[in-house]
Amino acid sequence: MRIIQINTVYDKGSVGRITAGLYDGIEKKGYHSFVAYGRGKRSPNSNHYKSGNLLDFSLHVLKNLFLDGSGFASKRTTKNLIKWIEERNPDIIHLHNLHGFYLNLELLFEFLKKSDIAIVWTLHDCWPLTGHCAFFDYVQCEKWKEGCSRCVQYRSAYPYALWKDNSEKNYINKKQIFTGVRNLTIVTPSRWLKELVEHSILKEYPVKVIANGIDLSSFSSKIKSGDGKSFTILGVANVWEKRKGLEFFDLLAESLPENYRIIVLGLSKKQQKKYQNKFPSNRLLPLTRTESVDELASFYRQADVFVNPTLEDNFPTTNIEALACGTPVVTFRTGGSGEALNQMTGLIVKKGDIVKLTEAIIKVCNSIKDNQAREDKTKRFSVPICRDRASLFGQEKMFEEYLTLYKELQCN
Repeated sequence: MRIIQINTVYDKGSVGRITAGLYDGIEKKGYHSFVAYGRGKRSPNSNHYKSGNLLDFSLHVLKNLFLDGSGFASKRTTKNLIKWIEERNPDIIHLHNLHGFYLNLELLFEFLKKSDIAIVWTLHDCWPLTGHCAFFDYVQCEKWKEGCSRCVQYRSAYPYALWKDNSEKNYINKKQIFTGVRNLTIVTPSRWLKELVEHSILKEYPVKVIANGIDLSSFSSKIKSGDGKSFTILGVANVWEKRKGLEFFDLLAESLPENYRIIVLGLSKKQQKKYQNKFPSNRLLPLTRTESVDELASFYRQADVFVNPTLEDNFPTTNIEALACGTPVVTFRTGGSGEALNQMTGLIVKKGDIVKLTEAIIKVCNSIKDNQAREDKTKRFSVPICRDRASLFGQEKMFEEYLTLYKELQCN
């Protein structure tokens, strides 16, 4: 069996790490594994294909900025990619994120419709369902169900446009391009996104839920040695855009008791400077993004509670990474953010409610303090309980579910 994955990046960010994990898993099973990606350094691995270059990427970005044309440039790049795919004659093509300014949707799907290759398409956000936005929950928009137009987010939501709202035409084009592909199966990491797909332009396709998985050996736990008197709260994001809820850490820094310290990881230099000027480091420590998985895991292990105040999300792997490091999670009831948790490993509160968010954090920390006093490792929010929950979302389990799907599609 020959399997090609296509994604914006490889081994960077949550989706890039998922792509890399699947690539390795396919190889270990003795199958032929390939991956094509649009951004990042060119890999020396002959089974990796870097699609496009800086010039093509820049031109695609400009088309989007001025014409709201994400996914409708990069023609030469996509023709070269299709040639590379044909040379490898895959049994399965596994699509991930197609946005990211590296593909032409019309050319790629024209090729997919003509081929007899089985297609798996994992949706990591809502971009394929809309005329512009990757998420729409935050603004409570439902135009995507019937037809996008007059997008209220075309300037503020990824992929950002400046001068033109082309959402109506994009929606019509996407519907025409994405429908009518033989032997295509949609995968969503969350039940929440599955329900959206079933009411979208992609509703003709079967939808299967396969939760995101992480490398449990990289995100491992150790017994925490807190003093029960002070607590560390951690927030992590790849990019702290508005929908990720960064503003709630400002409010938490003002509302939590003095013995609580907040660490926010993944900030831009500009965001970091803002917090350095606003809060002392013993109250809120602002840090830029780390590319080291080991360093990221160490931050999770330092924390007593991982707080994810996301206002719209699919199935964030940060929640699983925290649990794997023995850290309970507090998050808003939004999208699929709470689907990795149960009542023993985290609390889910009403979206945007800072009072309930603060109360939940204090409640978790008080429970941790009681567990430490009793030396009880079997209680709610304890390290072993969190780690046990994370084991349900390991990379190996995710891979086995995808492998089963690949084999089913190959037999059809």
